[in-house]
Amino acid sequence: MAKKASSFSALGGLVFSTDGGRHCPECSQPVDACICHQQRVPEGDGIARVRRESKGRGGKTVTTVSGVPLAGDELKTLASNLKRRCGTGGALKDGVIEIQGDHVELLIAELVKLGFKAKKSGG
Repeated sequence: MAKKASSFSALGGLVFSTDGGRHCPECSQPVDACICHQQRVPEGDGIARVRRESKGRGGKTVTTVSGVPLAGDELKTLASNLKRRCGTGGALKDGVIEIQGDHVELLIAELVKLGFKAKKSGG
């Protein structure tokens, strides 16, 4: 019979097991099944910052929205609505909404209309 390895953190919770791999320290579930990070609202000052970027994107212009005080499915829904409003594609990566093209003013107006504090960032 094979012996199973496990590791406990200093706080007494399971951190790693050969059965399920890494575990979330908050809910003790395997990282793949953990929903803690999806429910967590990102920390910040609550102001959505909208900026235009083109560096590292092959010359393509992308408008990014960061700092939106939403989490998980609500953020995905907001990203989908903003992409639809701009009539273009985009993505949601690590809590930052990326919209293809230069739509800074339109996105600021739309976020304010939806009740968020929004401001232009980066010049």
